[in-house]
Amino acid sequence: MGLRAAVITFPGSNCDRDMATALEQVSGVPALRVWHGDADLPDRLDLIALPGGFSYGDYLRSGAMAATSPIMRAVIAAADRGVPVLGVCNGFQVLTEARLLPGALLRNAGQRFICRTAALTVGNTDSLFTAGYQAGETIRIPVAHHDGNYFADAETLDQLEGEGRVAFRYAESCNGSARDIAGVLSANGRVLGMMPHPERAIEPAAVAALGGTDGRRLFESILASFASA
Repeated sequence: MGLRAAVITFPGSNCDRDMATALEQVSGVPALRVWHGDADLPDRLDLIALPGGFSYGDYLRSGAMAATSPIMRAVIAAADRGVPVLGVCNGFQVLTEARLLPGALLRNAGQRFICRTAALTVGNTDSLFTAGYQAGETIRIPVAHHDGNYFADAETLDQLEGEGRVAFRYAESCNGSARDIAGVLSANGRVLGMMPHPERAIEPAAVAALGGTDGRRLFESILASFASA
């Protein structure tokens, strides 16, 4: 069974092709490409992906301008209907700015761009994104961001913890994120935002260069959720 996925491209996106390639390699079906200025999404989508990059040059705040793009009205409406949405890096920033996820992504502690492979601890494994992992498992996924410091007030953080909505944590301090949070889920588990780039860790032939294939299981989990539906 294939996966009908759409990848949104904003001005300044630079990981949209990587995301589309990852989705096609895992599902065998080319991803649909959608421009930020479009008013509508393709019909009958199984997944919407917001990729990494520097939408609108990160002016105002990272993801702030992209969150007001015409296509985001359709993305929000689709998410409200239960269509799964994956936001990676800048996509995570867009999801918080669009209020599809709580919190905000601030400038990294130390004020430096971080580009390396990070060890993550898997939290929630009940979502369609994370079912292919084991709770507490340590995986390795590349990160590349300047504004990846996840922030939320204590009440929100406690709620995320209590509802099991922390999908991934940094196994070691990375960017100053509150409680080392690297990825969070929406209340219904169908929206995931994460700063690490799973689409950069899917290719067995590139393990030496990219550090592993732990990101592949995230896409396989998504595919399996629709195959078993």
